[in-house]
Amino acid sequence: MKSQTNHDLPVLAFNAEVRKVYFKLLKEAKALLAPIEAEPLRYSLIREDKQLDNKGYIIHEFLSPLLYLRLESYSDGKLGIHYGFELMPTLGEYYYIPNTFIRSIYKHTMADATPINIEDCIRTDYVLTECSAFYEHIEEQGCKHHYFALIPYKPRAVKRKLRKVA
Repeated sequence: MKSQTNHDLPVLAFNAEVRKVYFKLLKEAKALLAPIEAEPLRYSLIREDKQLDNKGYIIHEFLSPLLYLRLESYSDGKLGIHYGFELMPTLGEYYYIPNTFIRSIYKHTMADATPINIEDCIRTDYVLTECSAFYEHIEEQGCKHHYFALIPYKPRAVKRKLRKVA
């Protein structure tokens, strides 16, 4: 077994924090999709690769018709997060979903939000803006690396107005 050198420790700490934030973002993405009544919009394609190589690989990928999130390892050993969202008409029925999702990504990865600075883990060399088309493409190709998952429906809590007493 190969021992860890001192210069590997910052990368390991960086990767541990990126992984933690990624799965927090994934949980929030699923929570954003759960209140949607239309079942097809709650389906997602998941990819989990176990194969490790020196050229980088996809660790986890989440794709729904509305949102995209991917945890990836690069040849330098660092982890990165790619994201995407379906473009929505302003003030459309689901407009708040990508808006909230993007704000959440940057909120959780800013330097002030984590013990170590992971801001550069967000990769913007490509940002997917047609999640539904990508979803359909993977589905048509036979889902070679992905499997389907349905996010359970969870109605949004109704906020009641409190009355003043006395």
